[in-house]
Amino acid sequence: MANDAAPALIQQVTLYGLNILAAFLILIFGSWAARLLARFAEKFFRARQLDPTLLSFAKNLIYYSLLTFIFLAALGRLGVQTASFVAVIGAAGLAVGLALQGALSNFASGFLIILFRHFKVGDMITAGGVTGRVEEIQIFSTELVLSDGVKVVIPNSQITGSTLHNYTASGRRRLDLTVGVAYKDDVGKVKKVLQEILERDPRVLKTPAPTAAVSALAESSVTFAVRPWVAAEDHWETQCALLETIKETFEREGISLPFPQREVHVYQHPGSTPKPSERPF
Repeated sequence: MANDAAPALIQQVTLYGLNILAAFLILIFGSWAARLLARFAEKFFRARQLDPTLLSFAKNLIYYSLLTFIFLAALGRLGVQTASFVAVIGAAGLAVGLALQGALSNFASGFLIILFRHFKVGDMITAGGVTGRVEEIQIFSTELVLSDGVKVVIPNSQITGSTLHNYTASGRRRLDLTVGVAYKDDVGKVKKVLQEILERDPRVLKTPAPTAAVSALAESSVTFAVRPWVAAEDHWETQCALLETIKETFEREGISLPFPQREVHVYQHPGSTPKPSERPF
């Protein structure tokens, strides 16, 4: 009977030994494959000019996720029931996800912002109902500096969840100026003066060509739309300078800049007797 037990014992030891060897090989080669894939992901993200902080986080996330899968595969090779481990990990992940729902949403949005690069540091944007210059792009939030120097921190989920306006992405912007002149002024002369003003300003781009044309016949004036293109960084300064130059040039050329005014005519109905308070002195 002992002779019958010996081969069975040897068989069991051999089987367990092979399983242990297989699990060991899974861990060795799996770890090597995980490092290889993590390095490949790092090169891919680096080629996309991903933010260094996000790049390191993504690399580690991929590596340790693969290690977890490899560890469970090795345990399964040893005959350990991994279903309970998977259930525990899933439950823990669900609990963490629910607790950090807002933070995870901001993190995912930050990842998308850095990955697709719809804007970068230094751009002037409108996002989340706020207009300012991008100071810093972080994983969970983006910092903007307003024109008055106030710093505003916007959660990334608000940026990706709303319409984004990037005013400096193309490198140039169009000015939309409105100038009104009196009806008695010569329209041709006004257009010529406006074109000369635009041509003399070195900040106005030649392409696309600036335009100055009648856009409306308003109640008290003839309205001209003046639309030059400038570099994005010169937008505000050029707008102020052109308005000042237009006013000074119009005054020298005798072109009127009208303001709203009304003429009131009072008529006395024939046969009516004015009240004492209405009789002229």
